[in-house]
Amino acid sequence: MNRSEYEVIKSESLQYLKRANIVLTKEEILTFEVADFGLGKIRELGLQLVTYVNTGRYCAKELILLPNQTCPEHLHPPINNSPGKEETFRCRQGTVYLYITGPKTDKVHAEIPVGYEEYLTVWHQITLNPGEQYTIPPNTLHWFQAGKEGAIVSEFSSTSTDENDIFTDPRINRIPLIVE
Repeated sequence: MNRSEYEVIKSESLQYLKRANIVLTKEEILTFEVADFGLGKIRELGLQLVTYVNTGRYCAKELILLPNQTCPEHLHPPINNSPGKEETFRCRQGTVYLYITGPKTDKVHAEIPVGYEEYLTVWHQITLNPGEQYTIPPNTLHWFQAGKEGAIVSEFSSTSTDENDIFTDPRINRIPLIVE
């Protein structure tokens, strides 16, 4: 992703937070992350986030999704003596469609990015509206997508080690690369 695209997406995402009355510090704005996963389709496949805290025991983040933006399918595997990251998603604004392992939902609400069907394998839909939450167990395949108005999700979890996440799509690079 180039720097100008990064700045546009960051600015749009910060506006979502402002409209939701979620205030960030200057440091949080500086460390704000725009993740395109190396796929070059940030508005379809990506995620914006700010990490408030990430210690050896727990983590708290805000996840910002643009309209219909999809965070690709992945899991948080066991690391050393940990069973993997357990995370609770609490919807703050918009609608989020979360897909996890389980019986396939008959009527899926997500709009699948064109040509991306092969990388989405779990279809049990959990719909989260503002104030609703769901806890994803460790080592569980999942992906999620914002509704038409975009979404903000607060994530509360055990320690986050994003670099260890396993994605269904082998092309994904979790750590963003910004070029000038």
